[in-house]
Amino acid sequence: MLEARRLSVHLGGQPILQDLNFEIHAGERLGLIGPNGAGKTTLLEALAGLLPLAGGEVTRHLPLFYLPDGITPWAELRVGELLSTFQLHHQRENGDRTGLIDELDLKPVLGKRMSELSKGNRKRVLLALAFLTTAELLLLDEPFDGLDIHQARRAVNLIESYQAAGRTFLLSIHELRQAEGLCERFLLLVGGELVATGTLQELRELTGTADGLEEVFLAIR
Repeated sequence: MLEARRLSVHLGGQPILQDLNFEIHAGERLGLIGPNGAGKTTLLEALAGLLPLAGGEVTRHLPLFYLPDGITPWAELRVGELLSTFQLHHQRENGDRTGLIDELDLKPVLGKRMSELSKGNRKRVLLALAFLTTAELLLLDEPFDGLDIHQARRAVNLIESYQAAGRTFLLSIHELRQAEGLCERFLLLVGGELVATGTLQELRELTGTADGLEEVFLAIR
């Protein structure tokens, strides 16, 4: 579905990502993990075409949608209007919109402007917008940031449901236990370099540990 070959990104003349090689397979949940400052957001922006490449190439065969973290787009639009606009633009059925409103518990905020929402409410609205698109590849940067445990569980259920229907996810998740429970394969980025890739079992074999993703991550770093 997507292939990166020798992908490099420089910002302000400084190398941020160096010679990354990986593939995103159709229908998978791929976790992007790494310490703060590793270049995870830069990689997502490069894959989305928002940053120029200093070298290498990205080849993809299907449309994607990128949801950044920490944004407040369409600040003065009300949530209900925004969801309806996305539904119409992407030619979704009414049931798709109302289903997401129910699943993400958005009814209490439909009349509020985006600028009036709390961090968690805003995140849930943005996830609904991402799911309303027809893009088959979704790049989600910290999709659970600001969500409580119940809200995060609902979001996970939706991701699993959409994957079962054929969509593909690249998920940047800083909470490693959460990533371990959701993702089937992982890209480990450290200092702008891809230091490991594979399933949890493959990463265990690489590090010689039988522990969870957090311990594997510490061993590789």
